[in-house]
Amino acid sequence: MPEKWVPIALAEAIGTFALVFVGVLAISAGLIVGAPEAPAGLVGIAFAHGLTIAVMVAALGGVSGGHFNPAVTFGFLVTRRITPTGAAVYVVAQLAGALAAAGLVAALFGADTVAAGTPALGPDVGQGAGIVLEAVTTFFLVLVVFGSAVDPRAPGAVFPLAIGLTITLDILAIGPLTGAAMNPARALGPALVSGTWASHLVYWAGPLLGGGLGAWVMHYALMEREA
Repeated sequence: MPEKWVPIALAEAIGTFALVFVGVLAISAGLIVGAPEAPAGLVGIAFAHGLTIAVMVAALGGVSGGHFNPAVTFGFLVTRRITPTGAAVYVVAQLAGALAAAGLVAALFGADTVAAGTPALGPDVGQGAGIVLEAVTTFFLVLVVFGSAVDPRAPGAVFPLAIGLTITLDILAIGPLTGAAMNPARALGPALVSGTWASHLVYWAGPLLGGGLGAWVMHYALMEREA
């Protein structure tokens, strides 16, 4: 790996680790304290994820751009803002961070705790609907990433909060329906550790489709570009 990729990969791994670690624990808090009937509420879970991303983007965005999500990296790839090799480094680091976080939670509290924090479809949500919901919410997320952090017209200081709040509102909207991963790494790390694979395709197809489309729309239709 070229030397310049080392801090980038480390930053992406740390940011994704934080997202999965905090996210799984926020969802599974009731199980840990022995009160499964009183887990963290939807609002608390939404803000746990959103605030984690906001602070990690603020802290590490200057190092790697703060993707922490293969769907965001895919958006940069389809708009030619990153090379395929660079995208691979980002995604491997993100998946490694997610796996490490899930593994640590499992070591501390058991695989069942990780399973409870693994995204899953609601009982009345089919895979097709799940893909659409994940695609639409990831579209919003990547659109905001590009609009607040990439577009040079955007106010520079607002993007960590804007990105974090987008994750928060997305979880409030579809958390009970799909788990609101909007991030293949957020799904894969816990799934690998807990063995929870039901409808796992949803968490790759939806975010990659929505992320790629959101980046394409912002880059080619809404952002000012040189001729």
